[in-house]
Amino acid sequence: MKLRFSRSQLCIPYALFLALFVVLPLVIVFYFALTDKSGNFSLANFSRFFFDPALISTMIVSMAIGAAATIICLLLGYPVAYILARSGWHRKNVLLLLLVMPMWINFVLRINALKEFMQLIGILGKYNFLNTVLGMVYDFLPFMILPLYTTLIKIDKSLLEASADLGATPSTTFLSVTLPLSTPGILSGITMVFMPTMTVYVISDALGLGHVVILGKQIEHYFGSGDNWNMGSTIALVLLLVIFASTFLSNRFKDEESEEKGRALW
Repeated sequence: MKLRFSRSQLCIPYALFLALFVVLPLVIVFYFALTDKSGNFSLANFSRFFFDPALISTMIVSMAIGAAATIICLLLGYPVAYILARSGWHRKNVLLLLLVMPMWINFVLRINALKEFMQLIGILGKYNFLNTVLGMVYDFLPFMILPLYTTLIKIDKSLLEASADLGATPSTTFLSVTLPLSTPGILSGITMVFMPTMTVYVISDALGLGHVVILGKQIEHYFGSGDNWNMGSTIALVLLLVIFASTFLSNRFKDEESEEKGRALW
């Protein structure tokens, strides 16, 4: 006897997974963020987050690390993605695979290896902020290259040829055609690098020797030794809202660009 399932029935396991491991944790985070230790509704956690000097300084440091790592990843990743996308190499996918392969190695192992290398050359403990930024770049550079490469390889080469036929120089073609069309990849890469670098405290602890405190470390502190789940949930909720906002703006920009392309075709 053959068992037949409808599409709605096949979605039940996925819906249960989302409910248990996505929706329920979010509900718990919202609950603790909007209550005090007594369980009463309170917005004191949010006021403390935006007015506590210690948390403000931590947020500034986190944003500085995130911005520096994102800019460096973009400056390094864009030329690599551009060369791979525009090259005629038959095995460029192999080169892309080599760039992604470090992501398959255990995260902690990679960071400890970088820590040992920094200690070997004598910079560990001397430039805590810089070492943390370098660690972020080392870990998140593939997350910048992949969306850039995916976007650049989809650009119609006939547009580049048309620009050259009209007398545009290679630099003009790049600035007028390639760069604007690769904006979605740039935005995706920035989103995938900036927010995680503000929360991955394992890197700041290992390479900054605990002297560089970022928001992720604060969340770990409040959920751990700080014994203040309400404040930890507030920080996590604020970061989550920022991620949602950046994703929404990025998708909206992509939709507007698609509409503009459609109008141009018509």
